[in-house]
Amino acid sequence: MTQHRLSGAVLVGLLGLASCTGLADLSEVGHPPRMTRTSDPTQTPDYRPVTMPMPPLQAPPTEVGSLWRPGSRAFFKDQRASQVGDLLTIKVEIADNANVVDNTSASSSGSEDFGIPSLFGLKAGALTKADALNTSSASANAGTGTIRRTEAVTLTLAGTITQVLPNGNFVVVARQEVRVNGELRQLMVSGVVRPQDILEDNTVTHDRIAEARISYGGRGQLTKQQTPRYGQQIMDSVLPF
Repeated sequence: MTQHRLSGAVLVGLLGLASCTGLADLSEVGHPPRMTRTSDPTQTPDYRPVTMPMPPLQAPPTEVGSLWRPGSRAFFKDQRASQVGDLLTIKVEIADNANVVDNTSASSSGSEDFGIPSLFGLKAGALTKADALNTSSASANAGTGTIRRTEAVTLTLAGTITQVLPNGNFVVVARQEVRVNGELRQLMVSGVVRPQDILEDNTVTHDRIAEARISYGGRGQLTKQQTPRYGQQIMDSVLPF
């Protein structure tokens, strides 16, 4: 009875997942995928403020009669992003090549001789053989593995400073959507940037972003054709063979 209830619950869950996915797909039949509305990234349900290890705060020294204000980088206003809401340009240029070759070889052999010279008063001569047990074994293993991977991603998009951490570093979030015919391309970059890594033209490269998260994907007719059905994905995850 318990198994029937469990199977029924699993079936209901799968049907609910299918209905939600099916309704989402049906809502876009006849027109291209809907683009999300421009909004504050900090108001999204999955947004979480970033916390990082910080050095202890120290009050800046005061200089009596000095024209230089502590913390200023120049006498003239810097046009680079410096506070929450400011914009900056993020450049992503990833060219990753990996070539790994692994060869392993192992072999072993062994033999054992076990004799019973005397058993319950019986001498070895009374037995057919002095060796009651004689075993031998051998094993060999050889493996070869090769990994070749080439990735190239080149993106340029504008982002927004969403936080200024206590040590002065910036938390940036950049999102962009491009719809071409029935396919929607979605780009997302987030991470932590040092103010001094922002160049004079208000740009920063991806290799200067700590805790970088770079996503390039999409949804639409082509993506649906290239993605296995959810039922197949579930079966591939649970089947042991």
